[in-house]
Amino acid sequence: MDALILSRIQFGANISFHILFPTITIALGWVLLFFKLRFNTTAERKWMEAYRFWVKVFALSFAMGVVSGITMSFQFGTNWPGFMKTVGNVAGPLLAYEVLTAFFLEAVFLGIMLFGASRVPGWLHTAATALVAFGTTMSAFWILVLNSWMHTPQGFEMRDGVAHATDWWAIVLTPSLPYRLAHVLLASGLTVAFLLAGISALRLLLRDRTESPKTTLRVGLILAAVLIPVQIFVGDMHGLNTLEHQPQKVAAMEGNWETRGNVPMLLFAIPDDKARTNHFEIRIPNLASIILKHDPDGVVPGLNDFVTADGKVMHPPVAPVFWSFRIMVGVGVLMLVVSWAGAYLLYRRGAANLPRLYLYALSGTTFMGWVATLAGWYTTEIGRQPWLVTGELTTESAVANVPAPMVLSTLVVYLVAYAGLMLAYTGVITHMARKAARGEPLPKDERVKGADAMAMPAE
Repeated sequence: MDALILSRIQFGANISFHILFPTITIALGWVLLFFKLRFNTTAERKWMEAYRFWVKVFALSFAMGVVSGITMSFQFGTNWPGFMKTVGNVAGPLLAYEVLTAFFLEAVFLGIMLFGASRVPGWLHTAATALVAFGTTMSAFWILVLNSWMHTPQGFEMRDGVAHATDWWAIVLTPSLPYRLAHVLLASGLTVAFLLAGISALRLLLRDRTESPKTTLRVGLILAAVLIPVQIFVGDMHGLNTLEHQPQKVAAMEGNWETRGNVPMLLFAIPDDKARTNHFEIRIPNLASIILKHDPDGVVPGLNDFVTADGKVMHPPVAPVFWSFRIMVGVGVLMLVVSWAGAYLLYRRGAANLPRLYLYALSGTTFMGWVATLAGWYTTEIGRQPWLVTGELTTESAVANVPAPMVLSTLVVYLVAYAGLMLAYTGVITHMARKAARGEPLPKDERVKGADAMAMPAE
């Protein structure tokens, strides 16, 4: 493998690791605010116990996201200098806006969330939680503004091979931003919903008799059951938007080689880029045309339209996009089944009487949101190839002239470090669940002030 492929793998590995943690913190901040508001209005101890447990998960996830994000940002200079050289006039300010408007809020008020419950008035602690939640969402907004601009660029002009902004509103409000932003925020909500439900199910399996895990399990399952049909709808709209602006990506997702009507939905196939065909297809007739064009005779673009006269391929590698899309959809269907089955069992039996078999199954889906997030991210980002900025900058032209062995050595170091960090992260969360299930008393200095103190007496 040459330096280009290795640099792409290295950046893919870094961003795959990094994206896992913002996917948790974006939605978990709002869930924590919900817990705090419920405690403020009901004075029930279970809500504060839930807040205290999950704010530690938030802090751990936030720290992991910061560390991996810094490492990833260095690669713009070490591996991809052509990116900032060409589009830095657009990308640089957008990244700066993210730091100034979002990361600042998270970093400043996270300390109050973690350590201020017994040291500041209750209203200030609630306000800090709200500001951190808002900051995580703003962070996602600015990153997705840049990402959406890379997919559907507008509001700029090229001068001597360098992009210069001409309309910042057009840069921010690209055609794909609303769909991409909604899709990612819903994905974060689903990731947190299954994390809540899965860890809570584990605590119940460990014989945790407190009300907190029953409450958080109920919140997680209801949140998942509500969000998954919305995500399916938004995902369909996002696909139609992608068909309009990046038809080659949709053609790869569908494994469709020739532009034609009556395109089937392929449940299974082995795409062959070299032969430009699929092997071992299992298909549903006309369904792709129905989904993408709302017409069984609808014409869907084919991959062969994106090959130049001299034989240069200008569409993404088909197999990774084809399979990552199906993994994302398959996990989404599984989420629908698990969450709706859980909602039905909650209605019939309550959180305290869920079958142990279902609890085991639910604990096994704890990180299912991560699988769907990564599959969706691969579909989106690999589907943009060979472009780094669609129509303006190819990935090949932006890569650094670094020897392949040097890229390979740093890639191995990253992979080993990330594997260790992932084991530590999941191990710490499991330890926290076991500790909570053992019923260890909360520290006395975690009592909260004001109205909170009435419901949280000293141990």
